[in-house]
Amino acid sequence: MFARPLLLAALLLAASVSNAIAQSRSDAVARDRSDVITPPTLRANVTITSDIVRIGDLVDNAGSFGTTPIYRAPDLGTTGTLPVAQVLATLRTHQVIGVDTRDLKEITVTRAARAIDRQEVEQAVARTLERRNGLGEAANLTINFDRDVGDIRLEATNSGNLQPIALRYDPRNSRFDITFEIANETGAAPTRLRFTGTAIETVEAAVLARAVERGEMLKHSDVLVERRPKAEVGNDLALRDNAVGMQARRQLRAGQALKTADLARPDLVTRDQNVTLIYQAAGLYLTIRGKALDGGTEGDVVSVMNLQSKRTVSGTVTGRGQVTITPPRAATVLEPTASLAPAEQASPLAVANVSSVAPKAE
Repeated sequence: MFARPLLLAALLLAASVSNAIAQSRSDAVARDRSDVITPPTLRANVTITSDIVRIGDLVDNAGSFGTTPIYRAPDLGTTGTLPVAQVLATLRTHQVIGVDTRDLKEITVTRAARAIDRQEVEQAVARTLERRNGLGEAANLTINFDRDVGDIRLEATNSGNLQPIALRYDPRNSRFDITFEIANETGAAPTRLRFTGTAIETVEAAVLARAVERGEMLKHSDVLVERRPKAEVGNDLALRDNAVGMQARRQLRAGQALKTADLARPDLVTRDQNVTLIYQAAGLYLTIRGKALDGGTEGDVVSVMNLQSKRTVSGTVTGRGQVTITPPRAATVLEPTASLAPAEQASPLAVANVSSVAPKAE
């Protein structure tokens, strides 16, 4: 009767003792593991931000020796290598031994840097000068530095923008003197950069690819687009699209920037050209052959000789090889030997002669 309770108690006691023993062993293993010291280990690749290489940069688990300087860093933005044998010898002099080399032969050390190229500086200068002292948009400014800017390398902690803190610009000679400041994210004093040079506003200009004679018509291949100083070319610039197909008013040299005053619409009538002389009045349309005594484009008034009467008259150029004369409303007498045709049926040249013609009745 009492045997079963006693057996149950014994089993419970045995289980408790077994759990206690297992827990004790687990705690012992954990204590043993915590007592294990992780050995210092070399790193294969290192990136640093200062001018000194420290033990902690090259070795993991360096402990209190981590802040000890041992090498001079490479130049800003460059990478150098250290033979592992040399590193181990240096570490031994600082009582750092037992380093796990991981079978490395050398360690690469890169010095981080912020690079600022010429284009970034040009843009910063142009933005600073934009719309100052009569200058225009930043995109139209051509910046030339007194000294080659090249690539500027700063400590990586110089992460701020190029902020202008001093500016001088003389519009008489286009010279500038600008000082920029770059903030340091560590709170150290900002870096200052000073640049001097010239800033010239330029515009797109239509430029002749070859010399052009007076009266010559410009083709697409004759006109290029180049940026030229605005002060040099002035405000009367001709656009390339407007220049092509136009006629030179005067002799022009190769490389010359075209102005609107240099160009004219092409002549529709040239001197000594046989033209169609048109007499036009209310209800009357006459054509006759003539000879142009002047050249002109559409809308120009030129002199024309009537080849039948040998008289000289003035008319307006209205088309290629056509000159129109519109007599006053009171005029009722016209040139003799003219051809007659209704306005809606007029032919380009006279085919019949009449001695005199009266205006058609309204």
